[in-house]
Amino acid sequence: MHDLTRCVQHPEVSQEGFRSLAVPTYRASTITYEDGESFAARSQRGFDGYTYGLHGTPTTRTLEAQLTALHNGVRTVLVPSGQMAVTLVFLTFLMPGDRVLVPDSAYGPVRGVCRDFLAPRGIDYTIYDPLIGAGIADLIDERTKLVWVESPGSGTMEVQDIPAIVQAAKAKGVLVGCDNTWCTPLLFKPLDHGCDFAAEALTKYVGGHSDLLLGSITVKDIDLRQRMKEVLRSLGIGVSPDEVALALRGIETMGVRLAHVGRVSEAFARRLQDHPLVDRVLHPCLPSCPGHAFWVRDIKGSGGVFSIVLKPGAEIGLNPALTAMKVFAIGASWGGTRSLIAPMSVKGDRTVNPWTHEGTVLRISVGLEQEDDLWADLEALLAALAQSGARAAA
Repeated sequence: MHDLTRCVQHPEVSQEGFRSLAVPTYRASTITYEDGESFAARSQRGFDGYTYGLHGTPTTRTLEAQLTALHNGVRTVLVPSGQMAVTLVFLTFLMPGDRVLVPDSAYGPVRGVCRDFLAPRGIDYTIYDPLIGAGIADLIDERTKLVWVESPGSGTMEVQDIPAIVQAAKAKGVLVGCDNTWCTPLLFKPLDHGCDFAAEALTKYVGGHSDLLLGSITVKDIDLRQRMKEVLRSLGIGVSPDEVALALRGIETMGVRLAHVGRVSEAFARRLQDHPLVDRVLHPCLPSCPGHAFWVRDIKGSGGVFSIVLKPGAEIGLNPALTAMKVFAIGASWGGTRSLIAPMSVKGDRTVNPWTHEGTVLRISVGLEQEDDLWADLEALLAALAQSGARAAA
């Protein structure tokens, strides 16, 4: 054998006695076959087999199986982002003339894909009150094919009565999908409550280190998985095994991280309620949070994300006060080791129930820093706002 051939063809080495706790990262575009017959019959392998790297490697199959088990599902589909997880369900199960119902509290880009992509292609959408519960039956007509829920709501934290919504939808033969990113399957399992789709941004708590982009959809009906995989195959969409490898590492510590940030976020939410510059704290653990009773009934604990509404006028000097923070970073996304804080625009996004709070909304994501350091940073922020307000009033 010539040296150029040796450069291309890797020698086989024994793996006898080698056992690792780490999942191997299998990178592949081409999948090779033992003989011509197996190559000719490759389409018969289905979506659980290996035919081309775009459609999965043993690395991606491992994460899919792990998420499926956590959700009590039958299959999981991986996609490049959490937004794509929602969008894939819409693209697969909605056709021109159909309608989807989306809560007023949903992640902003979900409303965007409805307005900017679905509507121009003849797919209608209706925004509904996230606290509508069983009343959603009145919005479901013969054109409605999907009800989307997100609980707690992105930024404003309303907790939806998912069992009641599911019961109303199923009575009319309508699918229900749930964005479960805040809870993860450790706190809430949508499929156990009758949802057809459990979608998550694995970018957040599964990844856990702010260094990957990934999404997932888990189902209990294998036909739903098949239909989504067909759309992905047609569009040429797959995920990187390197991103998946990072998620496989992150998911191992998700339980301890989520327990920690949930405990701290609840403690901070209760302490911030009494601050003179805080008009309202939006955290599902608080009785004042819309849907708190459903959180108590259905959800096993808290994530690390919540929001505070500042009193009107308290935002004077907000930008320099945020810049001066020592521990919190200013940024979007959440679920990583670093604590984040960011102002949110809410009023302009609401169309069903007007947002009546005049003060600025700050979304807080608790990370893994020392709790006392985080609290001191929040106190310093609020003290700086108080000083700015006093100077403006002088």
